[in-house]
Amino acid sequence: MIAPFSYQALPMRVVFGAGALAKLPDEVAALGLTRVLVLCSPEQEDTGRAVAAALGERSAGVLAEARMHVPVEVARRARGRAAELGADGCVAVGGGSAIGLGKAIALEHELPIIAVPTTYAGSEMTPVWGLTEGGQKRTGRDLRVLPRSVLYDPEMTLSLPAQMSATSAMNAIAHAVEGLYAPDATPIVSLMAEEGARALAGALPRVVADGSDIEARAEAQYGAWLCGAVLAATTMSLHHKLCHTLGGTLDLPHAPTHTVVLPHALAFNQPAAPQAVAALSRALGGASDPARELWELAGRLDAPRSLAELGMAEADIPRIAELAVANPYANPRPVTREGIESLLRAAWAGEAPAR
Repeated sequence: MIAPFSYQALPMRVVFGAGALAKLPDEVAALGLTRVLVLCSPEQEDTGRAVAAALGERSAGVLAEARMHVPVEVARRARGRAAELGADGCVAVGGGSAIGLGKAIALEHELPIIAVPTTYAGSEMTPVWGLTEGGQKRTGRDLRVLPRSVLYDPEMTLSLPAQMSATSAMNAIAHAVEGLYAPDATPIVSLMAEEGARALAGALPRVVADGSDIEARAEAQYGAWLCGAVLAATTMSLHHKLCHTLGGTLDLPHAPTHTVVLPHALAFNQPAAPQAVAALSRALGGASDPARELWELAGRLDAPRSLAELGMAEADIPRIAELAVANPYANPRPVTREGIESLLRAAWAGEAPAR
């Protein structure tokens, strides 16, 4: 028997497939936009300028200042630049940093966003925003920051290096994992989570082995789309709380931090989430211990598996644990200071997740 539930579909258009970027001018026109600001990170400035050139007179310019965790000072500069140029929308080209910067502008100026993802993080599918100030990351939900249109073009991910592909996709899988045991999970969300995790776990080894495999890249983007939609539809739990704390407080790299923490957070919650474990077992090819399988997958992909190698000091563990338990949040298993410290010590040392 299926229990009663409610599901809210988000107002967004998705254009998917190789060559989808060619549809960008049509998407800009369909939204009635005439001067869009192209946002990207400094590393992707060439790509941002190529996108701006393709938009012609509809481009208001390129702002190549997106940074991880969206520092509030960067957001303020971007908001000022958008107002100065008279931009009536933004095209965010890149991963969570560029899309997050677009969201920061939309949060204040309500400029519509068109997203062109070049990673697998999934931020483009959500109304979730984040800003970092004074060593603390604040997040929230607001429909104003949800991209109006998303263009998934696997050709835009061909230059994404193997390790960045791996960690970005593991970040997306984390959305599916926590969506499966979320307090507001629904049968629809659970279907998306299981299928998204399956697609990403299956595509990742092929993407890492041959970055030019366009079919594998498309499969990974498909999985990232589903996992991002799960993040948008449900409440995240312990894993995301830990990663936001580690990123905002210690400025650890976003996707690699998700990659390291995920197997340990899942192992912590598995005893209290049997349905999630069953779904993940199916998604991961019948693995009896999904947490261990994700840890081993990271190893096979040569992705990081310890917080120490990301720059975290062992002495930071008590402080992060204290912050992680400071404010209550939904989680299938009770969160205790002792339990979180134990989890963090294993993640810091790169040990296999505890059974």
